[in-house]
Amino acid sequence: MNSLTLPSHATVDGTAANPALLELESSTFETHFNRQPFLIGHHLCDHSLFQFDRLLELAKSLPEEMIEYNAGNLPVNQDQQLTPRNGLSVEETIRRIESCKSWMVLKHVEKDPTYRQLLHDCLAEVKPYSERVVPGMCDAYAYIFMTSPGSVTPYHMDPEHNFLLQIRGSKTVHLFDGRDRSIVSERDLETFYGAVTRQMELTDENRHKSMVFDLQAGQGLHFPVTYPHWVQNGNAVSISFSITFRTPDLERRKTVYSMNHQQRLRGGEPTPYGVSPWKDSLKFNSFRLWRKANSLLGRSI
Repeated sequence: MNSLTLPSHATVDGTAANPALLELESSTFETHFNRQPFLIGHHLCDHSLFQFDRLLELAKSLPEEMIEYNAGNLPVNQDQQLTPRNGLSVEETIRRIESCKSWMVLKHVEKDPTYRQLLHDCLAEVKPYSERVVPGMCDAYAYIFMTSPGSVTPYHMDPEHNFLLQIRGSKTVHLFDGRDRSIVSERDLETFYGAVTRQMELTDENRHKSMVFDLQAGQGLHFPVTYPHWVQNGNAVSISFSITFRTPDLERRKTVYSMNHQQRLRGGEPTPYGVSPWKDSLKFNSFRLWRKANSLLGRSI
C-alpha cells in the first residue's frame, strides 16, 4: 500500500488557498462514511479535463488494458465473460457515445499527471474527514465513466472507498446494504476477494431492497466498500468521475476473506471476518509471514 501525501488547501493564516472542489458536511461524513451511502456536492461540471476532446486525448494515451468498453444495453445480471462488445474502436465509441449505446470506463486515469493532480486535490478535501473515521488514506485511483443514454452498469460491488462524482447527464443508482447477509453472504465476500471476481447475481427476492439515488450533474455519491449496486443511465450522455482510495483496515479485511476462501475450497467452514479478532489476526499475520518468506526466496505470489 502506498500512503498519500496530499496537497494542502490552506494558507498559513488558515484561509482557503483555492476554491473548494467538493461540498462535504462534517456530521454526515462522520456518521455515514463506509456505513451508509450519502450525497455530496461538487464543482467539476465545467472542468476542462472532462471535455470530450480532452477525454479522447486521455484515452489515446492510456494503455489498452486500462480501457474497458462494451455494449450498454445489458441486463442487470450479466456474465462478465459474455459481455458483448460494441464493434467500435475506442475513438469511435467516444465520438459516437450519444448514439452508439455503449458503456466505457477509463481506468487509472491518475497515470496522467493532470488527472492525478485533480484526484489528489479532491482527496485532500476528503482526508480531514475520512481520517477521523478510518485513518491511513492510501492507494488513490481514479476512473472516468462515459455512457450512452439508457445504458446499464450491471450488478457488482467494489473493494475501495469510492465517491462517484456526476459531471454530465444523470444516472439512477440502485445501491444495496453490503452488511445485510441476505444480500451479500460470507461466501459472496470470500469469492469476491479470494477469486478476484466482480461476478454477482441480484436475486428476485432482493431487488426491492435497494436504496435508489437519482444522481444529477453536480452531485456525488459515496459508495461504502462492498455495497452491491447497479446503475441505469438517464436520457443523455453521462460522464462520471470516480475518486477512490483504500485504508489499511481494507487490506486486513481482504486478506482474511481470501484466507477464508482458500479454507472453504479445502472443505473447511471458516469463521466469518469480524467474529473472532484473534482468528482474524492469526490469518492476517500468517499471510504476511508467508508473503515475506516467498519474497525472500524470490518467488512470485
